[in-house]
Amino acid sequence: MNKKLLDLIAQQFDSEEKIVTEIINLEAILNLPKGTEHFVSDLHGEYQAFQHVLRNGSGRVKEKLTELFEDQLTEENISEFATLVYYPEEKLRLIKNRFDNKKELNHWYTEVIERLIKLLSYASSKYTRSKLRKALPEQFVYITEELLYKTDDSTNKKQYYNQIFQQIIKLNQADQLIIGLAYSVQRLVVDHLHVVGDIYDRGPEPDKIMDTLINYHSVDIQWGNHDVLWLGAYAGSKVCLANIIRICARYDNLEIIEDAYGINLRPLLNLAEKYYHDNPAFRPKIHSSKKTSESEQLQITKIHQAIAMIQFKLEMPIIKRRPYFNMSERLLLEKVDYENNKVTMHGEKYPLQNTCFATVNPEQPDQLLEEEAEVMDRLLFSVQHSEKLARHMNFLMKKGSLYLKYNGNLLIHGCIPLDEKGNMEKMAIEGKTYGGRDLLDIFETYLRQSFSQPEMTDDFATDMVWYLWTGEYSSLFGKREMTTFERYFIKDKKTHKERKNPYYYLRENEQVCRNILAEFGLNPDKGHIINGHTPVKEVEGENPIKANGKMIVIDGGFSKAYQSTTGIAGYTLLYNSYGMQLVAHEHFNSKEEVLRDGTDVLYVKRLVDKELERKKVSETNVGEELLQQVSLLTMLLEHRFSK
Repeated sequence: MNKKLLDLIAQQFDSEEKIVTEIINLEAILNLPKGTEHFVSDLHGEYQAFQHVLRNGSGRVKEKLTELFEDQLTEENISEFATLVYYPEEKLRLIKNRFDNKKELNHWYTEVIERLIKLLSYASSKYTRSKLRKALPEQFVYITEELLYKTDDSTNKKQYYNQIFQQIIKLNQADQLIIGLAYSVQRLVVDHLHVVGDIYDRGPEPDKIMDTLINYHSVDIQWGNHDVLWLGAYAGSKVCLANIIRICARYDNLEIIEDAYGINLRPLLNLAEKYYHDNPAFRPKIHSSKKTSESEQLQITKIHQAIAMIQFKLEMPIIKRRPYFNMSERLLLEKVDYENNKVTMHGEKYPLQNTCFATVNPEQPDQLLEEEAEVMDRLLFSVQHSEKLARHMNFLMKKGSLYLKYNGNLLIHGCIPLDEKGNMEKMAIEGKTYGGRDLLDIFETYLRQSFSQPEMTDDFATDMVWYLWTGEYSSLFGKREMTTFERYFIKDKKTHKERKNPYYYLRENEQVCRNILAEFGLNPDKGHIINGHTPVKEVEGENPIKANGKMIVIDGGFSKAYQSTTGIAGYTLLYNSYGMQLVAHEHFNSKEEVLRDGTDVLYVKRLVDKELERKKVSETNVGEELLQQVSLLTMLLEHRFSK
């Protein structure tokens, strides 16, 4: 095996000089400071807020500007410069309107380009020239490198550099250069992005977030429960598909289905118009910034009811054919007394309200009407033939995983299912018992299997994807049951309560967190668990840093639906060579407000962990790969060129 590998490597490194040069290069890189990691979570379609956090690097851009120009620029000037880096196209237009003559504008161009070059140099100080070159604006690589590495601007080359600036301005390239340099700075302040789950649902533009991630220079994704729901729908699960349409209807976001992904909802609307009427429990949650007419709201209300009833029906055959899912209590349509309008749950009867059972056969409540079945077939066909959705789902699968071990930390969206004593909770699947890391691994195996066979719609793997959305031992759901039916139809709020897995209170315990890190083969003394999924209610005094810093929860409410209960607009986490900082964000109103006022939405930074010694590339996942390359190259050198 080694010989075959060495032969392949030898094709690229076919001389002793090339091998030695590469070993020297890699060994040098291993001693550079580690790059900055940026963690975000629970984006829930909030594209504009995500874009801002991505562009400002959770405050890294402004920090570097302040460090570099604190003695030269006022705080107001630094804020304006930062905004230029975040939104160069829009800010350029606003700034240029201030100048009355070309001479003043040209002077401003020269000044700003010089400052951007200094900022670029400062932001790239821990990278190799090769890595920096890849981040530079493609059409200006040569010019930018000349300006970056100038060392003799006072004597021999002064006129040379002046001429570069003059020609950039004269040839009307100043705007494009400024824009290119701004994006290069954005790229360099963050080396790698982690998205710790839930890109989809609730917010209006998850498709734009996906397009951004596809074009991002370095990213990984830990799937959230909402992401898996979309993966499941694309993989052939009709019940997952019904769920995503229901959620989009609930949050008045059906445009994601129709406009963004080109899926025709007309057949579903026709069905809804035939059987359903207005119903207060199914009225959509209207966005404050969005105008939806009464007639549109009524249409959405009808669609919402139609797809919810289809969802409840589709769940039942899965529950019956998979008894080890332990979900028989969720066969609620069978527990309804349709004559007296009551339902029996856990031995107790509850009156029902706002019911919409027009398509339910009390004798066979799980039976779809022929037209309901036809609608779902057509919807699934549209989903699996949407080119844009295919591109997004394939990227989500390629870059995603249920958990990730990265630079000594465990990244997971939901939870590690635990019992009350803190032991790994066990689940029996097809005759075998799994817990902890093994349970998550088998979940991911089934998800990937289902995704690879989209024509299989009722197999075990596809059913398991739905279980990840709603099952009690799912690491993504983390609750005993999902009370969607109760929230729609039962007034008594005690039935709405969803009991959380013990993980969610045990994660406050340092020893429990250390045990989880050990379960995943990580060092409990140095590692952290980075978690999303459950919004941290900072307004009530909840601390996102738990278990003596071993647990960091970064879902602080990117989704506007949560911000009234969290009190903030999301957490992000930064991890550079000096340690970790948690960043809390204020509510993001609009890009226009940032451009106009230069305001940033950073709220406060908290030190999570400080490295005693500055961390190097050699101590990272990337460093492990480089060390393996050095080892192979050393073997090749000895094998081919030793005397």
